[in-house]
Amino acid sequence: MALGTMTRRPLLLLALLAAALANQLEDIPHNEVKNWALKFGVDLWEFGRHFTKMNQIQNKYHEYNVEVIRKDGLLLVRELAAEVKNHMDFKINAVMRIMDSAEAAALSAGSSSTDGLPGSYYDARWLNVHADDGTLAARARRLLLSPSRHFDHIAVNTSYSAVLMPPYINTDDVEVQNQIAWSEHLDPLFVNNYEIDPTLSWQYYASSSGFMRRYPAMSWPPEDGYSHHARDFYDFRSSNWFVEAATSPKDLVILLDDSDDISSSYHRLAKATVSALLDTLGPNDFVNVYRYSDTVSELHPCYTKILAQAVPETIRELKSAAWAAEASGGAANLTGALTTAFEILHRYNRTGQGCQCNQAIAVVGAGGGAGGVKAVFRTWNWPHMPVRIFTYRVGGDAASGHNMKDMACTNKGFHVTINDHGEVRRKVLHFVEVLARPMVMYQTIHPVHWSPVYVGGRSSSLDDDGMGQLMTSVTVPIFDRRNRTQREANLLGVVGTDVPVDQIKKLVPPYKLGVNGYSFMVDNNGHVLYHPDLRPLHTNEEYTETLRPLYSSVDITDVELLVDSDENSRVNLTSLLLDLRHDMIEQREGETEMGVKVQYEGMRRVATRRQRYFYSPVDGTPYSLAAVLPDGYGMYELQAEQEIKHSPINVTEYFKGENWKVHPEWVYCEYASTSEQAFSSPEEQLVHFLTRAGRPGWKWMSLRPRALTLHNAHKKQDRDSYYCDKTLMQSLVRDAMVIKELDAHTGHASHHSHPIATLMALLTRQGRFHKFVVTLSFIATRSGLLKWTENINTSRSADSSEPHFSEKYARAYDSEWYRRAVEHHSIEPESFVFSVPFRDGSEPEDFSGKPPLVLATHAVFVESRGHRAPAAVVGLHFQLDSLAKHFLNVTSTCTAGSICKKTCAGDELDCYILDDNGFIILSEDASQTGRFFGQVDGTIMDSLVQDRIYKKVTVHDHQGRCPDSRNPFSGHGNKLTPMKPLSWLGGYVANLLAVWYPLWETVQARPHAHPEEELDYEDYENEEMEHEDDMDRDRGTYEIIIDGLGAADPAGGAQPVSPGPPREPPREAARSAAVRPCDTSAELFTLQSTRLNAAQPLKGKLTNCHNSGCERPFSVQKIPHSNLILLVVDTLCPCGAKRLDVRAREATARSACRRPPRALPRRRPPVCVSYHPEEIEILSCGRGAIARPLTAMFATLVLRLFLTLAT
Repeated sequence: MALGTMTRRPLLLLALLAAALANQLEDIPHNEVKNWALKFGVDLWEFGRHFTKMNQIQNKYHEYNVEVIRKDGLLLVRELAAEVKNHMDFKINAVMRIMDSAEAAALSAGSSSTDGLPGSYYDARWLNVHADDGTLAARARRLLLSPSRHFDHIAVNTSYSAVLMPPYINTDDVEVQNQIAWSEHLDPLFVNNYEIDPTLSWQYYASSSGFMRRYPAMSWPPEDGYSHHARDFYDFRSSNWFVEAATSPKDLVILLDDSDDISSSYHRLAKATVSALLDTLGPNDFVNVYRYSDTVSELHPCYTKILAQAVPETIRELKSAAWAAEASGGAANLTGALTTAFEILHRYNRTGQGCQCNQAIAVVGAGGGAGGVKAVFRTWNWPHMPVRIFTYRVGGDAASGHNMKDMACTNKGFHVTINDHGEVRRKVLHFVEVLARPMVMYQTIHPVHWSPVYVGGRSSSLDDDGMGQLMTSVTVPIFDRRNRTQREANLLGVVGTDVPVDQIKKLVPPYKLGVNGYSFMVDNNGHVLYHPDLRPLHTNEEYTETLRPLYSSVDITDVELLVDSDENSRVNLTSLLLDLRHDMIEQREGETEMGVKVQYEGMRRVATRRQRYFYSPVDGTPYSLAAVLPDGYGMYELQAEQEIKHSPINVTEYFKGENWKVHPEWVYCEYASTSEQAFSSPEEQLVHFLTRAGRPGWKWMSLRPRALTLHNAHKKQDRDSYYCDKTLMQSLVRDAMVIKELDAHTGHASHHSHPIATLMALLTRQGRFHKFVVTLSFIATRSGLLKWTENINTSRSADSSEPHFSEKYARAYDSEWYRRAVEHHSIEPESFVFSVPFRDGSEPEDFSGKPPLVLATHAVFVESRGHRAPAAVVGLHFQLDSLAKHFLNVTSTCTAGSICKKTCAGDELDCYILDDNGFIILSEDASQTGRFFGQVDGTIMDSLVQDRIYKKVTVHDHQGRCPDSRNPFSGHGNKLTPMKPLSWLGGYVANLLAVWYPLWETVQARPHAHPEEELDYEDYENEEMEHEDDMDRDRGTYEIIIDGLGAADPAGGAQPVSPGPPREPPREAARSAAVRPCDTSAELFTLQSTRLNAAQPLKGKLTNCHNSGCERPFSVQKIPHSNLILLVVDTLCPCGAKRLDVRAREATARSACRRPPRALPRRRPPVCVSYHPEEIEILSCGRGAIARPLTAMFATLVLRLFLTLAT
């Protein structure tokens, strides 16, 4: 038996040795991969935990007896909505006071005033203008202007208003002079409004005659302003804030003549007229455009048998289709076109669709086929005339003009004849004046209108970046109440004020919502006033150069991305989101819960989470407010404050040095804009108020002034009045105390300190621990405080373009690393979140001597009574090479006592550390750091997805910006040919002559006026053509995104014919030409941590990837205490690698429509005034044509022939 035992022992040893040898000869040492990941993760965690003092921070908060309480979401949103309502009531009251005073001033002035003569008022164009000899110019007036941060950072005078006058307004017109004169009496009211409410922005009276009186006074172009390229002031009368204040909502059908009756040049003029009509529409209106000749059809194939809501995207597409349309020829079937228009309007009215208010048809053309339309009117419109008819004669003969005018006059409309582009925009505005008549005649109805959001002037924030701020405008109409011998209904204009959205957002403090919480507001159309993911297409350049707002109407369903929505269709929206949207537009109060996708870093990272939505109406406005809180940690908040007023200590001692910042957009304490107190930074302002708070007699002033009813006397605020958020200020001081005490004392080791941490602390104090090089450590708190410590000299050279960490992350609370750290805490509490700057592979391979820094962050939660809430985020900046060296040291050795032939130091294995979104943190090839792993090896990345290690998440962006290769300003549209300069010169001369003389085709077709039309003539002969940019905007060359010239035909048709010789595009066209709105999507990836929690690494193998039949194994192991994984790949099998990309790409259109029209629910405005029984007494219903001399016939003909040959 002893011999047998001795025999079996060598056999057992031999078997064990064979097993060990087999293990060492396997493709990848999986057991070592697990050990490598464990060691690397524990090393980083223990080092980071000690270095950041995270445990001491928790202990310090507990020493102050803090509380963690659950938020009441409904109560919170109700209180916030009440604050927003109070703010908006101030604006409404201010505008209503201006309205009362304006109507009274106009009534008392009559028509005899002559104070509006040039030089007797402050004309913005002539303020402080000097002649060549240095003296004041003849028409100029001197006015002291001082720069104001509150008013777009430009120079103003808050004691007066100034008149902004477009260049084509005739200042000799008696009515214009009269309105300028009586409107000057509004100045004291403007001043009084501003004294009552120092948050008021620009106030104005916008006259129907085309000028604007704007307070405070400014020069145009502005002195010391933000625009170095200011152009002429724009014609505001087609802007949403003017038109929708003056008129009730409307359903409009536009009929565009493209028959043989209209020549090519007139066809372009007709398109410009259609474009100008579309400019007058807004989201409360509905529209469609039909073309008619011998057949009638929709101009755009996406809008078949419907009236589309006139949001900016619809207007843009209809304009693009209009400019791309070619004349089809044939006889004009106006009868059929009118019948089609009446049918769809009747159907919408009968079925409760559309606006359910005004309805109108606009006929644009030569007037052919108008002789037999009375039968159509008898059938559809007479005797009550529910549909108004507006006619715009472009070309045609005298008889056609007479018939078109008869159509308008017998259907409560208006008729004009348009002869050139300079008349288009001005004559189209009669459409607005006529629709305003019923409201004017009632006199007492002044509906309040809030415009869509747009990007306006610069922010008043101390951290203003000059890129403009979101704005809305609140406006009301003013009416002429004078008695006249002949019945009239004259709209005097609109009064209003601009409202910065930042002022509204200040009333919803982010600290009350918590990290990853946010708020948004929705109007009656479901469009967001603000939202953290709202990204307007347009910049503020057009506004700063002309004051013209470019509106944004983004639906809430386009910014809230649900995890369970259909990834392949935008139609099948989740009912929960639609229910939320419906409740908010109906101004109901409630709550709901949804799972959403959250994208980071410009749609390169994605996470999913459940969110709680609480919403409440903002009474008296079209808006509802929503507060969104992450489920779980987002429902709790930390309450930890330090009393300041009666504190025995000087709290400013906690805010010494230059290594701290506060959130530049949060309101800790601030003076009213009327104060002369000025600060260079938010930190200076904070210390100023902390110093004041420690003095006797300090009052917190934490309650904002309350808006009273309109006619109650409001108290003027003191010039140095201020507001302080007491809770935020005292929370900030408490956070600063915790940090300061940590700086002074190292604190005691945590009760659960790991032995490695104790050793590291000892080695660090002895200066012998050099594994990791930390350039900077920092802490960012719930109160917006950011404090950092430089661990090595990171001062930037003078020519360095890279901002310092504190400059880049002054808004630390909003930063992605703060938000991700808190979010990751719920997945793995004892962990750091690592990240590096994104690289797409196009950068220099060697980093140009500036390797990226690795950012590691950890969220510090504080617990009380079983509840936990985030208090701060601590972090480190590692030098990449120090991490890389430690990584190679760890992965190039094997566990003690084992033998392994393959390590990451050899050529047989490629080793990567990837983050939770698949980006490379560390690699043997340093140039791969920051790149998406799918770009390096898409085949392996695909396998990781199939093995459910990563999950592919498709994210759609419905606010995308794509290169516009079809634009004539961005591609080959302006290629130079030998004759092109001659063509440009000829075009310039032709346009110059066109200002004074009609073109040959115009001369040939222009009729003489009918005798009965002579009384309706308007003297347009001496009026200059509108600014050439306005004409180009009508043509579609002004702003390609808006008007669409150069955009492909939606149905795939030919490119539009250029309307005349090429010209140098205006600045805005050159800027905007490069992009167009589009839908984009990106395939992003997120780590499924639960798949990697096993004790052993996950083993994978690529097969059949090479014709040799070899296999490519790989091993994946979760790195503990981090958001990282270790990926080890065998390199011996040369498998072909495909490439994956996470960059967003334009989504493929499923049809001719970028996006099918959506009939989402909406709430109509509360006021509709479309009828007054005495309106039929108004006789004015049209304007005739004006015969002009035929002097330029032959010159123009020669020029046109020359241009034809040149091109």
